[in-house]
Amino acid sequence: MSDNIELTINGKQKQFSSGVTIASLLDELCLNAKQVAVEVNLELVPRESHAAHTLAEGDSIEVHTLVGGG
Repeated sequence: MSDNIELTINGKQKQFSSGVTIASLLDELCLNAKQVAVEVNLELVPRESHAAHTLAEGDSIEVHTLVGGG
């Protein structure tokens, strides 16, 4: 049985399955991990830690899309 947790993603509350990692969250949101930076509770999480970083009830996640230009 899988419980749900509530996370705040870029200011919007959403429900996810418990045990969700940053990597699986990005997959679910259809975001390419190479094109975003992720903060959890105002702390930048290095890309190489996304698969191991399990999110918890009430976490606040900010996903920043990287934009190129010239």
